[in-house]
Amino acid sequence: MVFQKARPAAGPAAVDTAQTAPAPAEAREVPADLGPRLDGIRMVMINWRDPWQSTAGGAEEYAWRISRHLAELGAIVTFLTSREPHQARVETKDGIVIRRMGGRFTVYPRVLAWLALWRREYQLAFDCMNGIPFLSRLVLRRRTRVVSIVHHVHDLQFNAYFPRPVAWLGRFVESVVASWVYRRCTTVTVSESSRQAMRRKLGWRAPIEIIHNGGVRGPVSLREGSAVPASYPFPALASLGRLVVQKRVTQVADLARVLGDEYPDLRVHVIGRGPEGERLAEQVERDGTGARVRLHGFLPEEDKNRILASCHLHVTASEFEGWGLTVVEAARLGVPTVAYDVDGLRDSVRDGETGWLVREGETLADTVARALDELSDPRRAEAVRQACRAWASRFTWEASGADMARLVARELGLPTGPDTTAGRKAEK
Repeated sequence: MVFQKARPAAGPAAVDTAQTAPAPAEAREVPADLGPRLDGIRMVMINWRDPWQSTAGGAEEYAWRISRHLAELGAIVTFLTSREPHQARVETKDGIVIRRMGGRFTVYPRVLAWLALWRREYQLAFDCMNGIPFLSRLVLRRRTRVVSIVHHVHDLQFNAYFPRPVAWLGRFVESVVASWVYRRCTTVTVSESSRQAMRRKLGWRAPIEIIHNGGVRGPVSLREGSAVPASYPFPALASLGRLVVQKRVTQVADLARVLGDEYPDLRVHVIGRGPEGERLAEQVERDGTGARVRLHGFLPEEDKNRILASCHLHVTASEFEGWGLTVVEAARLGVPTVAYDVDGLRDSVRDGETGWLVREGETLADTVARALDELSDPRRAEAVRQACRAWASRFTWEASGADMARLVARELGLPTGPDTTAGRKAEK
């Protein structure tokens, strides 16, 4: 691992605290090709949040994992993000300088001003657009390469969180403004359906490449003998992820009431935290399903994996995703997923093989009942488990990081080395 040297606090670097990022244990062999060396290349990752913030999710995991991989290849990486009150303004983790500034919305002008001040420092910038763009292309030097990262189109998210005039403004900025600002910048997204949505909904002009989300390598961090599949009584459902409006976890918890008569032993395990947690707890109490719905909150990695591996089915009611990191996380444990047939999830769930998509005219409860009917056959259940593990094994953070390193090398005119397209799909 290459660590940055300490510099005065006013500059882009900071005092090295050498802390370790919270990452799950990994056990599979490291691929021989991790991508080209990037020694001394100065780059900045600009993301709305970091993985240690209370509402962090898959986008933060992606930004941090990619940053770590590039740093391991010798790049000098600065991570620009917002700051929660308890967080340090500047610190270094795994050789990456994290600079935090501003809050939920003020981070945008503050990052833009900081980039304008230090614009000569960087050869490449990753500009992650979580609905609202940072517009770094407007202040960085012309010679600095900018790679835009867009996980999914946020039109429905604007509608869920903001009143109509503000939602309209958000959609206008995400589509018309961002499409024009980044029109000459290579764009990365994480699924084919997200790429299609960007073309269709945003009128995105720039070339778009797919570099999938990764995952931990091989068996996840479960102790020897503890990874017995579906050790809970049948049927046990799991919901994994942030408790936020667009994930609609209340629909998953409601399955305990809707399917309770058909499946008297049904249990629902909700793993995660977020602003919707209180509302979810109130619903469970109101419906009298406390004996069937367990709200675990945030769990350490090993406890989370143990509970997830002990369930028969993972269910997500999310109305949009860039990919569906939790889907592959469950699949790695041999647990299939039921999800809506929406952008991102239709890519990470292979309908009929590693899970089931809610069909036109069906409800979530209909599809879960159909899945449980199939999984009640032991031979069918074992075939699905094997398919899930095989599918999930195709996605690793090493492969995704290597593909991103090759993209960086191409952007900067450096040798790229062998191009294995395990995680990257160029647009035809």
